[in-house]
Amino acid sequence: MKTRSINQLVDSTKLAIVVVVACLLVSLIILMVSDQPWVAISSFFFGPFSTIRRIGNILEGAIPLIFTALAVTLIFRAGQFSMISEGSFFIGILGATIVGISLDLPAGLHPIVALLVAGLLGAIAAAIPALLKLKWQVSEVVTSIMLNYIIQFFVIYMINYHFRDPEASSLASLKIATTASLPGIVPGTRIHLGLIIALIFSALTWFFVFRMKAGYEIRLVGDNADFARYVGIRAPLVMVMAQVVAGAIAGIGGGVEFLGMYSRFKWTVSPGYGWTGIAVALLARRNPIMVPFAAIFIAYLNVGSGIMARSSDVGSEIVYIIQGVIMLMIAADALLQGWRQRLVVKSATAMEGI
Repeated sequence: MKTRSINQLVDSTKLAIVVVVACLLVSLIILMVSDQPWVAISSFFFGPFSTIRRIGNILEGAIPLIFTALAVTLIFRAGQFSMISEGSFFIGILGATIVGISLDLPAGLHPIVALLVAGLLGAIAAAIPALLKLKWQVSEVVTSIMLNYIIQFFVIYMINYHFRDPEASSLASLKIATTASLPGIVPGTRIHLGLIIALIFSALTWFFVFRMKAGYEIRLVGDNADFARYVGIRAPLVMVMAQVVAGAIAGIGGGVEFLGMYSRFKWTVSPGYGWTGIAVALLARRNPIMVPFAAIFIAYLNVGSGIMARSSDVGSEIVYIIQGVIMLMIAADALLQGWRQRLVVKSATAMEGI
């Protein structure tokens, strides 16, 4: 068995163990705290599949997570730990809002321009911590986390003082033009064209990472930056490029979510898709092709927790326990490491005997 096949086998087994353990842990917690545990468990695990509308909710919830997870995947592949996908996503919403309100464009062109502006703002936001790291070696973890809050308040300021609907009873922007909205694609649900766009971006990101020179450089820099410099790759610029591209993807994701699901800006805080995208990227093992499946699974958990909270005495916050367990176990390199080593040794021994 080749090393690559061994890694795929072990990673797939590890992923299955992580999912099973997380679900068993949640079931145990429900049994301990609920007066109607079977109602809660049934609502959590089977409720999301009870109607077409709820199945649609899973796919709707997966769309923004695909974009933020793709952004996180690129950043992690480059060996960086910027958390800017949250800020890039939110400022992308602002860009789509401004274009949707301010410009009068044809139906086919309007959402394209809105998404391009959203991606541009997302890229600019991601470039700030990347350039600070390049110029002054400032930790991208600290700057990106702080910048997320700056972006959040800046976006809310822009909506509140420049695009707010004066007739709205709460913070809300003016309505965007109908020509800017993304159309629905599945009757009876709110699944919109953004799902197709997200899947296309997953395929394009995979092609970029594994089939293009720039993606190879990103992977090489992420695996061994010193070796990358030795062979002539300008590692710092590659790290910046990866974060800027990731910011553009997250920004477009914000635009897609807004244009597909809303007619006006209504957020008072950042929605948190960037943080959840980290769990999705880890669950997908930083593989862009696996990101949609991981995003659908996390969205399924979110929908199930909401149904459980409405139909039982267990709160929806339990989904955060699952996400935390998944992140901890995926990040545990020692899990199944012994089995991996035995398979490698067995394969090497077999090759020597040929």
